[in-house]
Amino acid sequence: MKVTFLGTGTSQGIPVIGSSHPVCLSTNPKDKRLRVSVLIEWEQHAYVIDCGPDFRQQMLRAHCTKIDGILFTHEHADHTAGLDDIRPFVFRQGDMPIYAHERVIGELERRFDYIFETENRYPGAPAVITNKITNNPFEISDLSVVPINGIHYNLQVFGYRFQDFAYLTDMNAIPDAELDKLQNLEVLVINALREEPHPSHFSLNEALTIIETLKPKRTYLTHISHLLGFHDDVQQKLPKDVYLAYDNLQITL
Repeated sequence: MKVTFLGTGTSQGIPVIGSSHPVCLSTNPKDKRLRVSVLIEWEQHAYVIDCGPDFRQQMLRAHCTKIDGILFTHEHADHTAGLDDIRPFVFRQGDMPIYAHERVIGELERRFDYIFETENRYPGAPAVITNKITNNPFEISDLSVVPINGIHYNLQVFGYRFQDFAYLTDMNAIPDAELDKLQNLEVLVINALREEPHPSHFSLNEALTIIETLKPKRTYLTHISHLLGFHDDVQQKLPKDVYLAYDNLQITL
């Protein structure tokens, strides 16, 4: 399995528009972060988790010519606003399977009504195959996916486990029963917004506490704010086998 970090930034991305913060002015490519998303590939299959407003740019940058489906964590714009840009894939491959909580599907139907329209469709609109998921395992291309229920302020969000890899973003709490699903991981990806506490995301210390509890072999931090600091400086302070993810990073399991 290969995982490509398409984006590792927060809802505003880094650099933030109009910001003079030193991290936003950094010339280090690792300090430039698009909205958070990953591409997961195994055998001949490819799936994306979330497609935010940078989706088109991310697909071009990753030289991605085929995806078999999109899994959504939740409905916020930085995770869904790129849905219209699936059109090239749909025109080549056919309707795009999407997987999300019923609430998220409802929000997508409202925001992108023309995509879900069944009568008098605009001929250039993309089309999707909706798969409403619950907090139970489901199959994609013969691979079992285990949803991980988390809390994002007062909103339910899903993380996902694929074999020995788990991806958790936009969470500030995980129930104990869900942590039990995350034992014996080869790789954990978890959000770590900044050092200061935040009402809807794990801080760095909160993420490190969960990492210490779960003890995955490797961990990568994502959904990173410019307020966390320069990539190279932060990396030097992290514990062994904990890494600050960056855009275009590829890992294999």
